[in-house]
Amino acid sequence: MNLIVHQSIVIHQLRVDSVANSSVLQIGSAGMIKGLSNLYNTGGFTAAAPPASPAGAETLVPLPSPR
Repeated sequence: MNLIVHQSIVIHQLRVDSVANSSVLQIGSAGMIKGLSNLYNTGGFTAAAPPASPAGAETLVPLPSPR
């Protein structure tokens, strides 16, 4: 099976604030995308994380204002 793809992509501005584990950013077409997830201890932590807050607890997170 032959597949021919013709495309034209114009990007005036592309802003990526963050890329999390297993994120995929694709522009255009690709034959195959293989997932890759790596876990790094970049903070140099030596102990386990504290327990999570109970279910239903309200946690306020500041969000950036839209531009």
